Amino acid sequence: MASTDQNPPQHPLRHSPRHPLTVGFDLDMTLVDSRPGIAAAYRALSAETGVEIDVDLVVSRIGPPLETELAHWFPADGVAAAADRYREIYPDHAIAPSTALAGARESVAAVRALGGRAIVVTAKYEPNAKLHLAHLGIEPDTVVGWLWAEAKGEALREHGAQVYVGDHTGDVRGARVAGALSVAVTTGPCDAAELRTAGADVVLADLTGFPAWLAAFEADRAA
Repeated sequence: MASTDQNPPQHPLRHSPRHPLTVGFDLDMTLVDSRPGIAAAYRALSAETGVEIDVDLVVSRIGPPLETELAHWFPADGVAAAADRYREIYPDHAIAPSTALAGARESVAAVRALGGRAIVVTAKYEPNAKLHLAHLGIEPDTVVGWLWAEAKGEALREHGAQVYVGDHTGDVRGARVAGALSVAVTTGPCDAAELRTAGADVVLADLTGFPAWLAAFEADRAA
């Protein structure tokens, strides 16, 4: 169900017909529940390296770049190698266990049904992000990886996104840099209060409410 944030503030692109609808989505915990897969990949990395990793803690704070998380478990001079190895073993451990979140497929389809473009902008290693989407049958127009927080805003601006949907306060910051409307879902590590405090324009419990919200947004933008 949607929150009471149903009337987003005016956006500079909302009433301009020169800008076709483009919606950006985060990947982990926005479109994909990657917790089971990420947990499996970390367990494999832990077993291979002998480094103890609290996997439950790791999956409770998915969002920031991989190296940020690995720095909690590996010495500074070992983080880069651990990250490289994690990305190598990820496809064999993380893709199959991960599932689409409720409303994910329908939300991407809703953008297309309105004649728009759906793009994924994620901090995840781009080839692995594409593997997740292909496995789940989610087909965005573009996937851009290895970008976090404010850096996401650069890609969103380049693609002319009017809306960015994410689950983390870092996603809200990325939307702000792009001048895009920030739509936040509470399916990730950040609750509604955190997301609103960070500046989210709209907060939804999950993506099941997004297609209806988007239809109203686009009708208002075209008015």
